[in-house]
Parts: sequence; C-alpha cells; structure tokens
Amino acid sequence: MFYTIYGPATNAQTTYNRAQPLFWLETVGFGIELLSIGRNGSGSGGLWRAPTMKETIMTQKNTQRRPHGGNILVSSLLAQRVDRVFCVPGESYLPVLDALHDVSDKIDLVVCRQEGGAANMADAYGKLTGRPGVCFVTRGPGATNASIGVHTAFQDSTPMVLFVGQVGSQIKDREAFQEVDFKAMFSPLAKWAAEISDVSRIPEYVHRAFQTAMAGRPGPVVLALPEDVLSDEVFEMIEACRPAEPTCAAPAPHQLARLQDMLEMAERPLMIVGGGGWSGETGRAVEAFAETFGVAIASSLRCQDYVRNAHPNYIGHLGIGADPALARQVRESDLLIVLGARLGEMTTAGYTLIKPPYSENKLVHIYPDPEELGRVYQADLPINAGSAEMAKALALLEPKGQGDTAWIAAAHGDYTASLTIPQSDRDLDMADVVARLRKTLPDDTIVTSGAGNYTGWVHAYWPFETFRSQLAPTSGAMGYGVPAAVAAKLTCPERTVVAFAGDGCFLMNSQELATAAQYDLKILFLVVNNAMYGTIRMHQERNYPGRTVGTDLRNPDFAVIAQAYGLHGERVAHIDQFDAALQRALAAPGSALIELVVDPDAISFRTTIAAMQKKAKA
Repeated sequence: MFYTIYGPATNAQTTYNRAQPLFWLETVGFGIELLSIGRNGSGSGGLWRAPTMKETIMTQKNTQRRPHGGNILVSSLLAQRVDRVFCVPGESYLPVLDALHDVSDKIDLVVCRQEGGAANMADAYGKLTGRPGVCFVTRGPGATNASIGVHTAFQDSTPMVLFVGQVGSQIKDREAFQEVDFKAMFSPLAKWAAEISDVSRIPEYVHRAFQTAMAGRPGPVVLALPEDVLSDEVFEMIEACRPAEPTCAAPAPHQLARLQDMLEMAERPLMIVGGGGWSGETGRAVEAFAETFGVAIASSLRCQDYVRNAHPNYIGHLGIGADPALARQVRESDLLIVLGARLGEMTTAGYTLIKPPYSENKLVHIYPDPEELGRVYQADLPINAGSAEMAKALALLEPKGQGDTAWIAAAHGDYTASLTIPQSDRDLDMADVVARLRKTLPDDTIVTSGAGNYTGWVHAYWPFETFRSQLAPTSGAMGYGVPAAVAAKLTCPERTVVAFAGDGCFLMNSQELATAAQYDLKILFLVVNNAMYGTIRMHQERNYPGRTVGTDLRNPDFAVIAQAYGLHGERVAHIDQFDAALQRALAAPGSALIELVVDPDAISFRTTIAAMQKKAKA
C-alpha cells in the first residue's frame, strides 16, 4: 500500500510502501490522510496509490491545523469499528471531543448525566453486541464514578474499554487537580489498566485494549490519557492499528473423547451455562447437544436468556433463591458440565449447592480463562475453551448413549410449574404484574434490571426466549437497569425495552431519564416502590430480628419525576389499575414510567416480613 504523509514545515510529499495493507486512518481536515483513492487512480488494476497533493488539499477543511493526539485516538477507534461512544464530557480530554466532532457521521456520541450511568451503558452495549462498549470520562471524580461500571463488566465478563482523561505528564505525581494513579486504581477491577505516554503509540495501545477486552474471558480495559498526549500535534507518520478480533481457546480432541465417555456413563447429566462470549448461535448449538445426548440445562445467575426457557431440556435458573426443586436436581445429577460459568457464590448458593474443592458430582468445567480452572473447583475434567468454541465442538460429537430423559422431562415440568402465579390477596402483586407484562410484550423484549429483591419476581416469572433479552448485573450493582435500558434502545431501536428498578435502585441512576428524553427513546420504566432497601431489611429480619435500622425510605413521587423529564408517568397501587396504565404507557410517544406501589410486607418472591418475624419468635 502506498500512502502520503506531509511534513510539518514544507508539506513535502513522502511515499511509503507496505507489502501488506494497513487499515486506514482518516483524519479529514488535517495534513494527514491514509485513504485509498483508487487503483492507479482509475479504479481498476495496479497498485493502490497515495492521494495527490491536489486531492489532499481538496479534502481538507482547514489546511492550517495539524492532527493532534485526539485525532489519532478517534481514528484508532474507527479502525476498531467503534460506532458509539458513551461519555460525560470533561476538560481533560477536550482534543478527543474535538476529533469526534469531525466523525459525527461515523461515531454516535451519547452524552450521559453521570459517569456511572455512562459506564453501565457501555457495559450493556458490550453485552448486546459482543464488541467492547466504549466510555470516556474525566479524571478524578469522573473515573471514580465510572468504576462501578468497570467492576460490573469485570464480574459479568463484558468487553469494555474505558478511556480516562489524565493530568499532563509534566505535572504528574504532584497530586495535581483531580490526579489519580489510574493504573493502581483500576488494576484490581480490569483485565488491563495502562497510561499512554507517547502520541505515536496511541494506535498500539488502542489495539491492545480492544484485543485484551475480547480475548479469552472478556472484560474491561482502562486507558488513561494525559492531556499533553492528546493535545500534541503530529508531525510524522503514525501507522494505523488493525481491528481486534475475539480470540479463545478450543477443546483438544482427547478432552472431547473423555467428555464423551463421561456422558456415556452418566444417567443424569446436567449442564450449567453462563459467563461471557455467548451468542444466539452458541445457545442453539448447546440446545442441539442437549437434545442429542439427553442433557438437562440450567442457567447461572442472570444468564437466563442463553437458551430458550421453553426448550424441553431447560430446567431453571440457579440465581439468588433458586427453586428448591432445581437445587435438588443439581444434587441428584451424576455429571455436571459447566459451560462458561465460574460457579460463583450466587450460582452455588454460597458454595453449598456445589461444594469446593471437590464436587460430589462428576464435574467438567469449561472456561475461557485457564487461571480460573482449579482456582475454586478442582474438576474431574477441566477444559480451557471459550463457550462458542466448545459449543461448536459439542455439535460434532456422536452420542453413544443417552441419559435419563424421563428425569429431564420431570425437571422441565417442575420448572414450568414454578411459572404458575401464586394466589394473592394483596392489592398489587409483583408476580401478577410480571406475568401480565410478559403476556403483553414481544418475546424479544429486552428486560433490564439492577439489584434488589424486586428482581426475584422478574427472574421467577419472566421466561426468556431470545438471546440478549436479559441485561442484569451479576455483580449485584444497584442502578444498572435505567442506563442499561438507554443503551439497549440505542443499540436495538427496533426492540421493546423494559427497565425494572426498585425504589432504592432507581434513584442511583435516575438522572439517565434525561438521557432517554434527550435522544427521544421509547422505554418503559417500572419502579417498584416498597419504601425500603428491601434486601438489607430482609437480611436484618433474618439475622437481627426486631432490630431493623437504616432501611426505611421516604420516597418522592416517581411519576412526577418522570413527568419533569418530559416522560409519561403515572402511579399504580392496585392490580385493577395496571392493565390500563400499561396501555397508556405503551401508547405514549416517548418513554414512560409506571410507579408500582407494593406492600412492604412482601419482602421477596418467596417470603414475607410477617413470616420471617414469626419464625424468629418460634
């Protein structure tokens, strides 16, 4: 490839030749272009050539300006096929904002109202697309606000790149204004945290960031951007970076052979699915494998949409407060095949359902990060492989026998029975609300939520049928649902998006209603108001009966808050009001919020405060 670079003083032309093409680096309006004009200028045959001096001048908007580090960074984002960036603007990365101005037709800049919301949106984007969600924040408080989203991306195995503005190199280590050592701060929360110290290395760092975010177990990467590196003008050729691609290990033939032998000997094999690196195709391959070999499927915490819940081999969700029948089935299984899940504390009921280090069941643990294998559970067969790669390999196996399909049918029947709405004499029962929503809305509706006891009703009574129709943090981060819904609607505008939030959860990122309004998004927000931090109250009732403190909430009128943002908002306190309120919300031209006023005694989908207090006194 030939391309032309113009020097800082004479604008003299220099032609470079590459045997292998570089991916283009476009900075329109400056004295640098790595754009192919055509083959020998005619569009056919021959070698690629550089633009002529006349062609370059014609494409320039301002020949007096030279590209700076911000331009190089944005061009590197384009090379990584970035189409959307979430941010709260900051003075520490003004050159990046300036460069984004020139590519507004290629990169959609979503301006958020708080950095925590922006980082959560980037996480949701990463979950939905499989490509890293990109977030820009300023130094100091901007970075600390965003850290919650980085932590969620780490625990949820979501590809994400967070760019943080940093003080200039010349004043570092003086505790300058908002200065933080971001490598030290983010190292425990990210796959890689680094600082770019040289403008010429920006493409290198960006490529590595995106490659690292997607490689093996996906996760977040943090890059700090000193002000001087971003503002430095460029006077020499800087090679563009190539687009990063996901990489993951695949199972070895001898491992597949051993797995096949274990399957042949098993009578009640059960697969637990979860983790990152999944797709709809991966889920379908797993379903086909389960059918062929007679394997039951359960989902790990908040990974309910990985396989179709209506599939006859699906038997339930190993989340918080898992169905007792499902817990029994896990214990009765004689072979556990864990695909992509870490087997964390929530999925294993505090490591009691599957006890480390040796599972009572035969255990095959398949995970993309080799360092996780053997870290907690010493499996009978550990396999370092990505979920997608493993699913493809499983599809090629030939069955030698089949497990107890009657056991699977009974287990699926138990799961189906668990979807039955229990009788309730309460004015507004969340199980009934969720069931009515599920019946009304499309199968591919994207459901978002944060953390809190209110999510239990969603997990229990909303069967998922489409991959990436559930966006919920396995990190247990409150405040996730609202910004995730904004990102979901921007990313998948053709799909219905519903955000569930508790009253405590909602107020942790309710400011992003303004973002929904600003971008004219149509989202349905549901705020479950029981006037308390319900999860903590439940733990207090269990562990310190009669000594509750710090959990009561005096809430605002959430419907009025929505109206203040220009959204449709109303309050529902009785189930008889819900259907009509839902239709009005769905008919609203923009986003809508329904506040659901529920009985505080209904502390979770499995018990009540009264029942807990009675048990404590017994």
